[in-house]
Amino acid sequence: MLRRGLWLEAATLGWNLVGVLVLAVAALRARSVALAGFGLDSLIEIGASTVVVWELTGSGDPQRQRRALRLIGGAFLALASYLTLQGAVVLASHRHPHPSALGIAWTAATCAVMLALAAGKARTGAALDNPVLRAEGRVTLVDAALAASVLAGLVLNAAFGWSWADPVAGLVLVGYGLK
Repeated sequence: MLRRGLWLEAATLGWNLVGVLVLAVAALRARSVALAGFGLDSLIEIGASTVVVWELTGSGDPQRQRRALRLIGGAFLALASYLTLQGAVVLASHRHPHPSALGIAWTAATCAVMLALAAGKARTGAALDNPVLRAEGRVTLVDAALAASVLAGLVLNAAFGWSWADPVAGLVLVGYGLK
């Protein structure tokens, strides 16, 4: 089970490392703040996965687990702060990003991959009775939900020219991130 937990974190790290690069290219091409912000979310997920690897390779020390949970909680707060700021900036600036086929494809794939990884982390965390892996599974679930929101915004922008749709969709997740 421990190997499975480490494999799940390695898969998350690998996906998000590639994602940062793909999203940077897509964001620059489309001039999309939402895609750039989703790239920042990938960096938060990289940090959370690194914390879990650090904790899983430790001795199961309760103090180490508390520290890891605080770091992951900080990642949730950073994500909620980012979503609030990004949504406000995009709505206030009236920026109109270009449609992005690359962004749509990547966020759709990310949503599916993160849902599978979140489910695996929840099951493995429960089997190991590891609150850190379970908490990081919730971070991964939020990442999937954010990918779905960004995807919806990108599709609405591409199909109908609704440039406001992606920051509004991201703001919906602020409440969950704070919870």
